[in-house]
Amino acid sequence: MFVAIESSQIAPVSAQLVPEPWVTVGSKNGTVSYGVGVKIFDLGAEITNSGGTTGVDVLKFFGFPLVSPYAGLGIYGDKGVAYSGGVQITPPGNTFFGVGYHSIRGINGQVGIKF
Repeated sequence: MFVAIESSQIAPVSAQLVPEPWVTVGSKNGTVSYGVGVKIFDLGAEITNSGGTTGVDVLKFFGFPLVSPYAGLGIYGDKGVAYSGGVQITPPGNTFFGVGYHSIRGINGQVGIKF
């Protein structure tokens, strides 16, 4: 016994592994920082450089339909442990935007792509 399925009935699985990368720029006390990040499911990682010090942050996102608040912890060489928090806004389309505060990098903005 065979069952015919029309191709219009096949939809992608929403839980597929689709990364959402972004770039970030920030500033604190006249020091500019820049970096890149990626979110998969509700976890993220960000690698940044602030005043010559490279650091890595691990982020936890709390996903809501249009807004995803996040909190994170990072390590920045001789500057030590950092904390961060913010929000990413995901309007319809392929881009998203964010704004946050980082204890070492200060206020920062993010622009990203959804695949």
